[in-house]
Amino acid sequence: MQISELFKKGISFDDFIKTEDESYKEKILDVLASIEFDQEYIERIENIDQDINILISGELWCADCLINIPVIEKMKSYNDKINLSIVTKEDIIESGIKPDTHIKLPTFIVYDAEFKELGIFIEHPRKIKEIIEDGNESNFLVQIRKYRKGGYASETLKDVLYMIDRRN
Repeated sequence: MQISELFKKGISFDDFIKTEDESYKEKILDVLASIEFDQEYIERIENIDQDINILISGELWCADCLINIPVIEKMKSYNDKINLSIVTKEDIIESGIKPDTHIKLPTFIVYDAEFKELGIFIEHPRKIKEIIEDGNESNFLVQIRKYRKGGYASETLKDVLYMIDRRN
């Protein structure tokens, strides 16, 4: 299956939040409502002048999906050249695009308008991965609580914008 076909098979954020019970829907919408981007990042999003296609492998029950997928939806609200499509992990595996049965959720694969891969975001923003690798358990516990409340949304945004900015 071609990437563009898989992208068309996926669902929108609005359809995604209808896939599980109301408690997940409420949580993800709370996270979306709480996200605020600095003006500098809003301008970077608004200045994207070519289509960007973000294929998301995610499930609504996944805590990391509840935190990170709203970041992409928020980006999309600032620029209609950002397209997102949400598929299941099984869809990604079956398509052969990422035939690894250990795909972590969420996985964002960022493509340009012609579906040339620009980069991949896996599970957590880079900043959280650094905290995990640091090995300081007490700091990790504090920061993971902040992360679970959406406190690292800007870090997810930075990671995705970095991929988009590299396309030129």
